[in-house]
Amino acid sequence: QVQLVESGGGLVQGGGSLRLSCAASGRGFSNAAMGWFRQSPGKEREFVATINWSGFSTNYAASVKGRFTISRDNARNTVYLQMNSLKPEDTAVYYCAARGSYGSGSSYSYDYDYWGQGTQVTVSS
Repeated sequence: QVQLVESGGGLVQGGGSLRLSCAASGRGFSNAAMGWFRQSPGKEREFVATINWSGFSTNYAASVKGRFTISRDNARNTVYLQMNSLKPEDTAVYYCAARGSYGSGSSYSYDYDYWGQGTQVTVSS
């Protein structure tokens, strides 16, 4: 089983940067594809970025491509989301998720087996 804990959220001005971290415990992280999703009040959960188990393959939502970067450090059992050029519309609770058994990254939340509790990102105008 995998447990995920996000951190690094906070309040930032538009144009600023934040780096989110997702620390994993339990077996299977090195074999797991990882994803970042976000959700704002009154909106559906939205795909942000994915990275496969090896880190070789990544994918991004069009809304964040060129601004956000997903990466992982399997030695530390951690996945990161570097967020640059933040906009007010990026305001949301950000969640990391894991898909085990050497699964490929997916933009669909239902493909993931484990979820963190989320971390709030607020971007002011």
